[in-house]
Amino acid sequence: MTSTDLRKELHQENRLSWNEATKGHNSHKGNQAKFFQEGGSTLFPEEKELLGDIAGLSLVHLQCNAGQDTLSLVRLGAIVTGVDISDEAIAFAQKLSQEAGIPASFYRADVFDWLEETAKRGEQFDIAFSSYGAVCWISHLNFWAKRIANVLKPCGRFVVVDFHPVAMMFERDYSHKFPYFREGKPLTWEDGVGDYVAESSGALAPWGYETGIENFRNPYRVHEFQWGIGDIVTALLQAGLTLEVLKEYPYSNGCKLFERMREASGRRMFPPEDVPNLPLMYGMVARKP
Repeated sequence: MTSTDLRKELHQENRLSWNEATKGHNSHKGNQAKFFQEGGSTLFPEEKELLGDIAGLSLVHLQCNAGQDTLSLVRLGAIVTGVDISDEAIAFAQKLSQEAGIPASFYRADVFDWLEETAKRGEQFDIAFSSYGAVCWISHLNFWAKRIANVLKPCGRFVVVDFHPVAMMFERDYSHKFPYFREGKPLTWEDGVGDYVAESSGALAPWGYETGIENFRNPYRVHEFQWGIGDIVTALLQAGLTLEVLKEYPYSNGCKLFERMREASGRRMFPPEDVPNLPLMYGMVARKP
């Protein structure tokens, strides 16, 4: 497989866009170190249920963003490594880890490069984990799944909680605009990664939302990849993993994906009552034999 197959040039454009977006996102989140020092966690019940007891286990958090969930995983007793393509996100994660006094290892790398290099070193983990807006940045599912399998120990698990590809078919006003089947063709957004923290009205900053950067505009475009549930499951199966759990949820955690979403307890976001329900998230657990 070559860098052309992986569309590495698109990955680098995504890196630049995420660098800018991360600044905007964290501008709304205030004193995050204090939140963690006081025992806070950014994890939702869904990922904790799928992960189970992770105390004492080695875990790699792929596409870890700015490290808030990574540190929350450490709080559950795991030995955690975070990996993300964004320079800004990893720099923030390292600083937050130090200031919060929660030890974790962070690496700035394209996830494909990191997985390949880690597999070559023979390093393996009990759990690989990804969540909330992760799979849409994966340009080649089979390569991704095989490399995840290679960095898992025997009986190790890959756990993912993510926004449902069915939800990605709709515009913010619930109009059907995008295809479900794209066969790996990129979808380019000229306005880049947006400020979804501001759009979610603070639901992604449970310790207190701050105004921060207003009217954020990203100068760098991004490229996403639409993969169906069947694509994802098949890639994991072909990588030699065994699917143990597949769940779908009629709400999104923290993030207001659409207009007029209703916030329920636990920061769960539902469509308004005049819109039929649809799957907004899914969760999977796949185990290495």
